[in-house]
Amino acid sequence: MKGNMNNMMKQMQKMQKKMTQAQEELYEMTFEASAGGGMVTVVANGKKEITDVQISEEVVDPDDVDMLQDLILTATNDVIKQIEDKTNDTMGEFTKGMNLPGGMF
Repeated sequence: MKGNMNNMMKQMQKMQKKMTQAQEELYEMTFEASAGGGMVTVVANGKKEITDVQISEEVVDPDDVDMLQDLILTATNDVIKQIEDKTNDTMGEFTKGMNLPGGMF
């Protein structure tokens, strides 16, 4: 019984190390989303930090600020969803079949 427990602990430590490595790799990734046919582009890293926003001059219209705001929101929300989807896919590999409480990853 004791040997079985030691073996299980070693497996858990291995899995934890792989999870940490996978999370670090996610943090290093770059994600990009655009809206308005590329008029607004938002770039973020895997930590959900926005690292760049590019706005085409053509979309900067003082009479239509609402449209520009909508494009920025759309691109930002899209890039965050990409990061969340990738994080769930990657980290979900480690939690399959473990019956962990929802929302852990």
